[in-house]
Amino acid sequence: MFIIARSFLLVGLLFSISGNAVAQKNWKEIISVEDLCESYPETMKNMFDDFNLNYQGLERVKTAFNSGNIVDACHYLLAYYKDCNTAQHLRKEQPAKTDNTLASADTVLNDVFVIQNVRGQVPYRDDGHRDWYYKGPNNDREWAWLSNRHSQINSVLTTYFKTGNPEYAKYIDLFLRDFIIASMPYPAVKSRTSVWRGLEVSFRAKVWSRIFYGLINSEYLSPSTQLLILSSLPDHAHYNRHFHGGNNWLTMEISALATIATDFPEYKESNEWLEFSIATMTESMKDQVYPDGVQTELTSHYHNVSLYNFELFKIICDNANKTLPEFFNRTIEDMYSYLAHAMRPDGYRILNNDGDRGSDRDIVISAAKKFNQPEWEYIATNGKSGTEPLHGPSYFYPWAGQLISRSGYDANAHWSFFDIGPWGSGHQHNDKLHISISAYGRDLLVDAGRFAYTGDVAQKFRPYARGSAGHNVILIDSKCQDAGPTHAKEPLDISHFKITDDFDYASDSFDRFMDLDGEVKHIRSVFYVRGEFWVVVDRIITDRPRKIDALWHWHPACLVEKDNVTVKTNNREGNLAVIPVSQQKFDIRFIQGQEEPEIQGWYSPEYNIFEPNIASYYSTNISENSTIVWLLLPSGKKIPEIGAEIISENDSEVKIKVRSKQHNWQLNIPYTDSRDAKLAKH
Repeated sequence: MFIIARSFLLVGLLFSISGNAVAQKNWKEIISVEDLCESYPETMKNMFDDFNLNYQGLERVKTAFNSGNIVDACHYLLAYYKDCNTAQHLRKEQPAKTDNTLASADTVLNDVFVIQNVRGQVPYRDDGHRDWYYKGPNNDREWAWLSNRHSQINSVLTTYFKTGNPEYAKYIDLFLRDFIIASMPYPAVKSRTSVWRGLEVSFRAKVWSRIFYGLINSEYLSPSTQLLILSSLPDHAHYNRHFHGGNNWLTMEISALATIATDFPEYKESNEWLEFSIATMTESMKDQVYPDGVQTELTSHYHNVSLYNFELFKIICDNANKTLPEFFNRTIEDMYSYLAHAMRPDGYRILNNDGDRGSDRDIVISAAKKFNQPEWEYIATNGKSGTEPLHGPSYFYPWAGQLISRSGYDANAHWSFFDIGPWGSGHQHNDKLHISISAYGRDLLVDAGRFAYTGDVAQKFRPYARGSAGHNVILIDSKCQDAGPTHAKEPLDISHFKITDDFDYASDSFDRFMDLDGEVKHIRSVFYVRGEFWVVVDRIITDRPRKIDALWHWHPACLVEKDNVTVKTNNREGNLAVIPVSQQKFDIRFIQGQEEPEIQGWYSPEYNIFEPNIASYYSTNISENSTIVWLLLPSGKKIPEIGAEIISENDSEVKIKVRSKQHNWQLNIPYTDSRDAKLAKH
């Protein structure tokens, strides 16, 4: 009795071939059906056990298989796939043969892969197989995981159809034959190995479907490789069906299960896979997306990942004539709406938690046309096309706890992101009450980014990326924030925020600091006077004297200088000044690119990309409850002269006067109750 992935088979009942324990050719020489059946007879026999041989069109396959002629059964199966109507959307006309090349694809042909901005050449083992566990030059297991998603051969497939050069198709054939044979046997257990982890399994399944049908009529995808794909896809489906994760992982893995089910309905379990996928994905969407359209990880990057896979799942179901609940379609639209309204004026998304500062502009413009939302197009094009939104330009997301403030929709508009939401369901940073600011086409105050998850870069920078010290928050007695609640149980009520024509207001508090003696609460209120400036009020409620460090992290491209107690940029265009208004005595210092005694002053806009930036520290000591007030003044050119003072303060609010050459403003800024937030302009 032989143990295979999902069942026990008695050997010898139907076949005279006894299994895979026969003399095998070198894997590179396994080209034909006969080669494969001779070298891996048990694999081929098990493959047919995964098929519904009563499926219309597989009659000859069934007859040959039942008579013990596995070679003919394989030939008939490949002939069926060439001629059937399955997956018509993936089938392509083969390009005319040329010797044209594309440099980026040629590097892949030399087994040089660029994974998350790191280039590495995959070595070969003594048996001739690539080392599918190679972790790249930085010894990063993420590099190994992502290289096993096979996006590199997906790009080579695109290049083949663009150029018609057979070398690209031949590489795909050899690459897949190498991988599938080297990855056998399927372990059928939840795994975090480089080859059998859920995300990699899900990505491969989608890529392989495109390759199988795209090259079904190509002479360059060998019969053995086609059969190996067909033999391995049920294992991929089994993994995603039984060992899938949650959150954005689930969307990727279940969309892959649905991909296999609909692209290969001939498998016995395809119907069950699809029904399970629909039920699971629908329920996951309810759990994974807040009613305001924001994915619960509260990371803009993974919001996009989930959105892409939800929409992919909808396309899969549409192609299979499976109707999804109306809320599924509505939630996809809500998720796009969030992207449109949260993006910076330059089209880039929020950099928060484990995210990258990528552009959402093209995504939103495409979605605006798809969903007939000209207001999204207006935002994404800085008003060049579309329809100006009826509401805005600032927006608050009460479940996510995010205030997006803007002065308008033009390219030079002010923009800020203020985080008063929960910790997040995954990929969290300890950064509640963080604020990021952009203005005049430039990032000014920034989040540190994510750096890397594993490997040498992560070992060095990961605690900084996740910790409070990489964010624009306050440290209490040098202590960082601890984790908070992962989910919002209800939306923030109107006491937390107010948006008017003239100003935005939001506030919340945090009281969990790591290893901190005694009790302390930090309340932060942000008051944005539209088109003019921000005022940030930090209220510290404490049971004893404390050391306070207020951190402001600047984009690396900013020229930062100190003028008395003001820290400001001296850029050619797009500037910001951080001006203390309250009367505390501050020790002000700049930290840039520091590695010892702790990491500080580093910025990572994308995974594995990082550079030094300036972190300006305002340090002071307080003996009792205290209020610290900051004026954040943006300017297109040189920072103008401005005056600011506290008129009065008490246990519930502070009143501020701000004076410029043209105007006087009086701000009433409550610590916790938006109803008392007021603005008067003279």
